[in-house]
Amino acid sequence: MTKLKEFLKMIDFGHTLFGLPFAYLGAFLAIPGLPTTGQLFWITVAMFCARTAALCLNRLIDRRLDKANPRTANWVLAAGRLSVQRVWLMVFVFFALLFYAAAQLNPLCLKLAPLAVIVLWLYSYTKRFTWWCHLIMGIAIGIGPVGGWIAITGSFDWEPFLLGLAVAFWTGGFDTMYACQDIEFDRANHLYSIPARFGEKGALIFSATFHFFTLVFLSLNGVVLNLGYWYYSGVMIVMLILVYEHWIVRPGDLRRVNFASFKINRYVGLIVFIMTLLDIFQ
Repeated sequence: MTKLKEFLKMIDFGHTLFGLPFAYLGAFLAIPGLPTTGQLFWITVAMFCARTAALCLNRLIDRRLDKANPRTANWVLAAGRLSVQRVWLMVFVFFALLFYAAAQLNPLCLKLAPLAVIVLWLYSYTKRFTWWCHLIMGIAIGIGPVGGWIAITGSFDWEPFLLGLAVAFWTGGFDTMYACQDIEFDRANHLYSIPARFGEKGALIFSATFHFFTLVFLSLNGVVLNLGYWYYSGVMIVMLILVYEHWIVRPGDLRRVNFASFKINRYVGLIVFIMTLLDIFQ
């Protein structure tokens, strides 16, 4: 049980709410209507397995950097509370389960699963060569709503990419804000990040710009899919949340950056999902 608790802590199990509602949203918008219980179950399994494998990979690939960084030195893998071999085993177990879940959905999901694995695997290396790493992480999470759509339709359509881009810019925005804590460490270790390249003020401008595009793509998603009042009410609530987080985190004052980046952002996907359901089934 101790190892299980450490594993759940390592993968930030409580942050599952970030991407899962958007994957469900892609599924509901694809019909529009109600997916089957089986489809929702396998979408949940696929999303959980993809996210878990990706977090394990990130911690494995960055474990030496995490150990050297005072802010992250006590993280589970960096502190040695789980073995590297055990975590590698979990990577392959969860990727195998991802493929199995994809196969239960439809043939196209199974064919595209290797592409998702490549994106999830390569993301953790991007901070070593590009300061666009935050947006690339966003793209990895933005696969969720596109995958949810494909899980229902079995076809490769362009419409879900609007929602996928909204998720990518949203994630890139709060990750850029969060990375402001590591400016000096990133510079000292020749790591690439928007804060390390442009400083605190520049990074927060990038973060706000990314979140502006989040609202643009959420709005375009509503226009293309002919959504109504309830959906746009959800977008407005998201706008207020994003404005608030940029209000409480400013250059020279990062005291509330964890709250702004993760505590309140975990509700964004849930709010959009609930408001969209009200719109679909009103």
